[in-house]
Amino acid sequence: MSDTETPDRFAGLLAATAMGVYLLLAVGATTAITDASAACTAWPVCGDGWTLPTTTDGYVALGHRLVAFVVGLLVVATAVVGWRRGESRRVRAALGVSVLLYPVQAAVGAVVATSGATFTLSVLHLAVAMAIFAGLVAALAWTLEAQTGDANDASGTMPEPDLPPADDHQPTIPTEPVARAKATANAYFRLMKPRLMWLLCLVASAGMALASGPGLDIYTVLATLGGGALSIGASGTFNHILERDIDRRMQRTSDRPLATDLVPVSHAIAFGVALAAISLALFASVNLLVAVLGLAAILFYSVVYTLILKPNTVQNTVLGGAAGALPALIGWVAVTGEVGLGGIALATVIFLWTPAHFYNLALAYKDDYERGGFPMMPVVRGETTTRRHILWYLGATFLAAGALAASEALGWVYVLSGVVVGAVFLWAVVRLHYEQTEAAAFRAFHASNAYLGVMLLAIVIDTLAV
Repeated sequence: MSDTETPDRFAGLLAATAMGVYLLLAVGATTAITDASAACTAWPVCGDGWTLPTTTDGYVALGHRLVAFVVGLLVVATAVVGWRRGESRRVRAALGVSVLLYPVQAAVGAVVATSGATFTLSVLHLAVAMAIFAGLVAALAWTLEAQTGDANDASGTMPEPDLPPADDHQPTIPTEPVARAKATANAYFRLMKPRLMWLLCLVASAGMALASGPGLDIYTVLATLGGGALSIGASGTFNHILERDIDRRMQRTSDRPLATDLVPVSHAIAFGVALAAISLALFASVNLLVAVLGLAAILFYSVVYTLILKPNTVQNTVLGGAAGALPALIGWVAVTGEVGLGGIALATVIFLWTPAHFYNLALAYKDDYERGGFPMMPVVRGETTTRRHILWYLGATFLAAGALAASEALGWVYVLSGVVVGAVFLWAVVRLHYEQTEAAAFRAFHASNAYLGVMLLAIVIDTLAV
């Protein structure tokens, strides 16, 4: 990847407009604004339609309408700029759809405010807002692709491994007893992929909090998170075992525990089995369905993703997102004993976030993946397509997260956190289109981690706040 040019102002305008619409979408989906609407049932202001509200909730509702008006002007202005610049037909079409739908959204909002929110009206209100946002994201993606893309950067073929012989890898192992013991202990710790633990345990925590609110049982929390951490450790260990031969020969993974011979394979297998057994025992002590989901998570990541998806399909990252989404269901089921809509909604957010997150890493390590023979998106479809897909999945993640805001347990902490960190994530992705460097890819990767971490913490805070 190489540096290209500075960001275009129109792309910045599109991104800002999209985030303005997303703010309205997320706020409108929360029960907080629904409660406020009951205090201001006239239109366009309150009282007889033109008088100011007399309560705090009324001013909240009025503030929402004023912001919607300003954002509407921004949508129109963005469309006008796009047309005057002579943007491509598909960009203008996407902007046109957003502009045409905006009055529809305002009209539905007026009906909701004056007549009360029914389920049908609420769904329609949310769906139209999603369509407006989708149109702006599509326009942004196509604009960035036209400005920064290269139509000829895709190979379109499965890569062939091009790695040095395994004998070329000669790791240095400490011989002094204390140093060897420290290195071995650290190797066992690294087998468990601890960097994944905190985030996936936070996913499970958000699932539990979303299911129960403040009334969480301490044992359920500890057993679920303990089982979750150990299941991640087991999955990571099995992944190291199954990929040990290629790890020795790839630059990115040549220092992994089994690649450096610090841990014998037989010991790693025993370690992974022990972690899995303890994990499933803890899960089973919560309820049997949690244990079933825990076993499914271990098998999916260790076998389905590692052996089947990763080496054989360019959609490995997308399909592999199911492994990261399962902890959301595990957290929900730990509390409720059954799979529920809230758990599925949270799992959907994680599933859609995964490509927007990992494709950045795939861009940074494109050459290494290509040498390893892995059909990652940038290797097969090219960097231009990968960057476009990052933006598509980011937009889909925002939509799923906005829909999740309709949960009665969530409120302003979740909504405002999502808008703020979402804007940072979007900015990093837009910058990636222009800079096209390894540093920019890592920046977007870290922004994706920050986005999900803050969102999950916001769920826990919102749901557990007394």
